[in-house]
Amino acid sequence: MNYNKKKNTNKLIKFSLGCLLSAVFITAIIACPTYYKKLENHKEIKTKIKELQEKTEIRETVSKVSVVTTGDALIHSGIFKDAYDGNDYDFSKQFELVAPIISNYDIAYYNQETIFGGEKLGYSNYPRFNTPNHLGIDMQEAGFNMVSLATNHSLDKNETGAVNAIEFWNSQENVLSSGMYLSEEERLEERIFEKNGITYTLLSYTTSTNGLPVPEGKDYLVNVYSEEKVKEDVLRYQDKVDIIFVAMHWGIEYTHTPNSEQVQIANYLAGLGVEVVIGCHPHVIQPIEKINDTLVIYSLGNFISAQEGEKKLVGMLASFDITKTTKDNESRIVIDNIEVDLTWTYYKGFRQFKVVPFSVMEDKYLNNNEAIYNKYKAIIEKSNIPVTIKGLKSNI
Repeated sequence: MNYNKKKNTNKLIKFSLGCLLSAVFITAIIACPTYYKKLENHKEIKTKIKELQEKTEIRETVSKVSVVTTGDALIHSGIFKDAYDGNDYDFSKQFELVAPIISNYDIAYYNQETIFGGEKLGYSNYPRFNTPNHLGIDMQEAGFNMVSLATNHSLDKNETGAVNAIEFWNSQENVLSSGMYLSEEERLEERIFEKNGITYTLLSYTTSTNGLPVPEGKDYLVNVYSEEKVKEDVLRYQDKVDIIFVAMHWGIEYTHTPNSEQVQIANYLAGLGVEVVIGCHPHVIQPIEKINDTLVIYSLGNFISAQEGEKKLVGMLASFDITKTTKDNESRIVIDNIEVDLTWTYYKGFRQFKVVPFSVMEDKYLNNNEAIYNKYKAIIEKSNIPVTIKGLKSNI
């Protein structure tokens, strides 16, 4: 049999059957309009069911922010003299190697160890500091947008200096600052920021004011830590934000091991449900831990200082991701991807200050950088959770 002929015959049969069925269907609709109407009603019902399913469907949304934290801006006179150009203060060159890293993060935290007490009080060095507020501007330009103010040096220039510092930070609209206030009413005002659909706040406390008394009836000038105060503050925010950061000025200076007070406070904050605890004051780095779901960075070391001695010149950038998953009006927070980039404060003759991340380190800043890197990397490796430590530039 001719194959093409058979194929054409099949096509003709299929075409005839198609025409016949169409004719029957059209005749049925004409003869039975009720049936056609039922078909239409059925389509409407199916459409409504689909719409209802779409409305009631449980959808999952995922929000994420990246966070970087670093330690004390401890501004000795050598640092602000180095920043003075004969006319004004410019600290930006001191941060030029670290700024490109900081600017990659959504939230960037540091601790302002020394106050901005105002030029009239005289810029000063240890033991009672006063720092040009130009530093606060240049830190923001470097990418920092969250700062803790409650430190053992908050009252170095007494009430006048504290008020001047608070007024400066209150004038900075794009920075979340915490720890010093002009009144109790201001202290209790809600300070809630939002990024990428995640809401957060910062609470800042110090365990010491170096023996300088807080003015009577003006406890709001600086948040001195107490369990009662921190509990009240945390509970105020607990149902209003996704993340509560607590900055703690605590511990013993120049020791790489958290002391019993730090551990006790960290456990108390974790028990309150705080998500992140950021520690400063020891001026050297300490390990990172998790207590249940609370991330605890015990000490970030110095970000910049003119202190002498190797361990006081090593700090770190500790970064992590915060992910919020929302499903059926319930949210879950996960903190992960914890990473550390060690830093070095370079200076020569108390001039030419520069914060140098080890990930961009060059021999001109530190000759024996590999040995020092390995020494302080070992401290972070004592953390009770996995922490990725960025390598030296020469090894990356």
